Amino acid sequence: MGNCKKYGVPFYGASFVPLGAKPKQEDDEDVGGGFDYVVFSGGGGEGRSGIPNALLISLFDRASNSLADQPVSKFGTDDDLPYRMAVHPGGEGVICSLPKSCRWFEWEATKNESALTLSLKQSEKVLYELEHIGQQLAVTFSHDGSLLALGSEDGKLRAFKWPTMESLVDVPDAHTSVKNLDFSPDGKFLVSVGSGGPGRVWDIASSTLKASLPKENDEVFGFCRFSQNHANEQVLYVTAMRDRGGSIVKWNTTTWKRISSKHIIRDPISAFGVSDDGNFLAIGTIQGDIFILNANSMKVHTAVKKAHLGLVTALAFSHDSRALASASLDSSARVTQIKEANKNGLNVWIILFIILLAVALYYAKTEGLLL
Repeated sequence: MGNCKKYGVPFYGASFVPLGAKPKQEDDEDVGGGFDYVVFSGGGGEGRSGIPNALLISLFDRASNSLADQPVSKFGTDDDLPYRMAVHPGGEGVICSLPKSCRWFEWEATKNESALTLSLKQSEKVLYELEHIGQQLAVTFSHDGSLLALGSEDGKLRAFKWPTMESLVDVPDAHTSVKNLDFSPDGKFLVSVGSGGPGRVWDIASSTLKASLPKENDEVFGFCRFSQNHANEQVLYVTAMRDRGGSIVKWNTTTWKRISSKHIIRDPISAFGVSDDGNFLAIGTIQGDIFILNANSMKVHTAVKKAHLGLVTALAFSHDSRALASASLDSSARVTQIKEANKNGLNVWIILFIILLAVALYYAKTEGLLL
């Protein structure tokens, strides 16, 4: 399948490369016009499994709906598995969570067979504040790239100004283990979910707990994402697993009360994403299925059964919200384009009705049934 390729690395992270990172020709034109660079991270971990740990960059052609057969570049990370990855939205680089520390990588334009392409290199900049801090299970930048947050396997939550690394939030026991994080679009709040207990919302300016997001019944929270609706009001989505399957809970970001809860799928949700324009949500399941939902109606817009053979580990929308990158432990990478919903379906039936009515009237007139 053209839009799904296997690259020999079990993937844990996926993201579209920001426009600001695309290499420029001498005439200042973007390289790869009509193409999207997509970066994936993963590997086999420490040991002699023979499976490499690496960051891979591939190229997606929207016109032909195809991913490149081979990555355009690959950066190996030796025995360190890049388990989590956050791409700076301004195109500065990529931060990866490794088993003991976090490492910063920078984009680099390189020549490949006389053509410019994009690659990654390890930065000379060392993030001393993130050295020897253990495995981070969540890492994310704010929407404008001015803030960085990390959540640890041991439950510690950290937030910094970027790139100065001035500490803003430092909570040793935010959760038993931090599973997911996200900044609000205005950068004022940071939401976190973890193993056990409620979700939590943190006020960045005061470095304090703003609100708790209580669970109902037997819910287990998995992922959290801020977004905005058509009225440009901020909303918060949290995925929840119950005995009957995966749901998406929507929260008011003023009162921090539940707005709604929608059951989506029987299978557990293993990945979650929200488009930049706020119109779409995406979920991936442990069965390898992908569902793209209309954020307003919570109805399925696009369903891709068995998009991957293994569980979906990462989802990321393109910056124009018209494509979705996904990755899996089965070493497959995929890009799914989002087509416009058929808004003209009703108009087609109206046109058919008018045509049939006209035919009936013409027949009645020719047969002398009408005066």
